[in-house]
Amino acid sequence: MNYASSTYVEETRIGFHFLRTHTWQHHVLRVAINDLKRLAGEPPSQGGSLLDVGCGQGKSLRLLRDAFQPARMVGLDADPHSISLSEAEATREGIRAEFLTADCAKIPLPDASIDIVFCHQTFHHLVEQEHALAEFWRVLKPGGLLLFAESTKAYIDTWVIRWFFRHPMEVQKSAEEYLDMLRKQGFVFGPQNVSFPYLWWSRSKDFGLLERWGLRAPPPPGQREETLVNAAACKPQVL
Repeated sequence: MNYASSTYVEETRIGFHFLRTHTWQHHVLRVAINDLKRLAGEPPSQGGSLLDVGCGQGKSLRLLRDAFQPARMVGLDADPHSISLSEAEATREGIRAEFLTADCAKIPLPDASIDIVFCHQTFHHLVEQEHALAEFWRVLKPGGLLLFAESTKAYIDTWVIRWFFRHPMEVQKSAEEYLDMLRKQGFVFGPQNVSFPYLWWSRSKDFGLLERWGLRAPPPPGQREETLVNAAACKPQVL
């Protein structure tokens, strides 16, 4: 991986290899997509267009196809090598998809051309987060859906993640700060469209071992520092 971008922090070699594993696809991507579909409420009608921003190596493609049945799938990533791997993954899965090598802060798609933007564990890599979110807003059709899943600063700013992965630490945010950013852009959502998963892999201090061993109950929401936030946010029909 040798690509340059002033708006994106490149993944480490360890991180890049992790993103092709069964653990990533099954325990991270699958769980997030299932939760986001639930948060969206009434499923969007089949067909339409879906943009996977930060598609990486394409491990989300089959899961997104099965969950939302889009007529058009577009994957976008700043890393040309990842795009090549995504194309190979689409071929293996028999999925027709288009791929763009581009930055999230400058998406080469027309205004109001996408029905669903899927942004999973991508935002915390982006330096120009506000610009990227404005681009998501621009390419979404009125009534379109942003499926947003992110790790928070509480998770990113831990020794485990700092040791193995690379992120722009100055832009990391709490769960509420990410939700405030979505609201300021104009996205609409309610409590029923938001979740705060407290998954074992996001608990870098003990990976939830004490709870899995039955030695303590997990702290409830409001009494813990959230490590993840998922939101299904809508661009209003009338602006």
